[in-house]
Amino acid sequence: DIHYTPKHGSWLNMAEIELSILSRQCLNRRIPDQDALKSEVLVWASRRNNIESQMEWRFTTEDARIKLTKLYPTINLE
Repeated sequence: DIHYTPKHGSWLNMAEIELSILSRQCLNRRIPDQDALKSEVLVWASRRNNIESQMEWRFTTEDARIKLTKLYPTINLE
């Protein structure tokens, strides 16, 4: 199945961050073959899931309204 997803957004940032962490914590050395790679990644993913890692977002709604002014409509509550 093909699923069209946006090329921007927080889900993509989270995926890139996870891949970066995987690269630094698990793939930062030579792995001899594909079976060993699969095994290493499964163990890494299992540990990562067990510790219930979370993302800490620093880009707030207020920041977005300042930096992305053109994308946020102005609503007058008068």
